[in-house]
Amino acid sequence: MTKTQRQHRIGELIEREVISTAAQLVTRLQFEGISATQATVTRDLQELGTIKIRDEHGTRRIVVATAAKSSPAPLDHLRRMMGEWVVSVESSANLVVVRTPPGCAHVVASALDRSAFDGVLGSVAGDDTILVIASEERGGLLLAREFRALAGLDELTLSTVKGS
Repeated sequence: MTKTQRQHRIGELIEREVISTAAQLVTRLQFEGISATQATVTRDLQELGTIKIRDEHGTRRIVVATAAKSSPAPLDHLRRMMGEWVVSVESSANLVVVRTPPGCAHVVASALDRSAFDGVLGSVAGDDTILVIASEERGGLLLAREFRALAGLDELTLSTVKGS
């Protein structure tokens, strides 16, 4: 396991569980089959920017110090990016394929990632194609419809683009 992977797992553990010492964290990691010394975990905690606090129940716990979290980009930004760059949207099961002109997929994918759009588990952008994974609850068909609406594409426009 790499340092980055270990630190990511530590972040997940301290977010979900009440852990108040590095020694507890070492034990918890060992339980998951991750070998790390207390000194290593202490350095990881420092690099992650953690602090000890008392939570709402009065329990001491380690948390990541939160600087002002950046809020998601407004939906209007995503609408502008999709309206300008998206040429087609198609779906299959929980997958959505968004097409753009060459070299533009990363612009739309970045706007999508920053929007924290509900029902999007993640996206992968290539040169002119974005693969978006929809949550099971939302599904690819509904997400594709929402993307088409954001992009200003309707069924007539979509069939025209596909027939070109």
